[in-house]
Amino acid sequence: MSDGPTIKPRNIPAWIIMIGLVILWSIPTLGLLITSFRPVDDQVSTGWWTALFNPFGSGWTIDNYRNVLTGANTDMAGSFLNSLVVAIPGTIIPIMFAAFAAYAFTFMKFWGRDVLFVIIVAVMVVPIQVAFVPMLDLLGPNNLNINGQYLAVWILHTGFGMPLAIYTLRNYMSTLPGTVIESAKIDGATHFQTFWRLIVPMSVPAIAAFGILQFIWVWNDLLIALLFLGSGESATVIVTLQALLGAQGQGFELLPAAAFVSMAVPMLVFFSLQRFFVRGLTAGAVKG
Repeated sequence: MSDGPTIKPRNIPAWIIMIGLVILWSIPTLGLLITSFRPVDDQVSTGWWTALFNPFGSGWTIDNYRNVLTGANTDMAGSFLNSLVVAIPGTIIPIMFAAFAAYAFTFMKFWGRDVLFVIIVAVMVVPIQVAFVPMLDLLGPNNLNINGQYLAVWILHTGFGMPLAIYTLRNYMSTLPGTVIESAKIDGATHFQTFWRLIVPMSVPAIAAFGILQFIWVWNDLLIALLFLGSGESATVIVTLQALLGAQGQGFELLPAAAFVSMAVPMLVFFSLQRFFVRGLTAGAVKG
């Protein structure tokens, strides 16, 4: 018997391509990491690869991280808190509503169900930028007057995130065994009881997979946070990073270090839920 898994000859090209893609995707991140520890003079005069190939002949510093975390002009701690206040509800609310909608599209019969689902899928291809002007008018002082508040950002992230969430969760729920639902009906369970006690526990992989994507998207969002929340005391991490680059380009040396600081929370979320990620995205891809 074999001591371990073997790579079949026909899989060798796939492995080569996969390794090549990993290297290509890792090079920018590696360059950003090396640049974050280099003094500003070295960043300007030489490329990051010179420090990689000659590490002992290059200058290294942690002042960039120190200036980002404790600088007088950067309130990174407050920005982290603001991003959490935006990202956590901006992730939970669309998933909650989308789960209810996905259950209805999957297990409930009502007039126009298929048409409504097609409309929701079609909305996913509409760029969110085209909605900024009407939403600024709707949420502005002439109408709801909530622009600049967290509520406005939560509403926008909920509206923009729900179509993909409904599509993903509906495809996953359609793969669940129908006998479970029929048994619940026979036992007299309502739709609400069936949803919370059966469907939600069985849909945890898909919910977690979309939760990762939604959280990362909301955390890294710049346009919505800048337009609808502003760059003042309520600024998120990404808006604060953008503000580090002044009007004349000053502060550029801090951006690599600030970028890695901002990556800490999304990476923590991803690695905490990664066991659900692939399973949740692929489970609804093929029905049967």
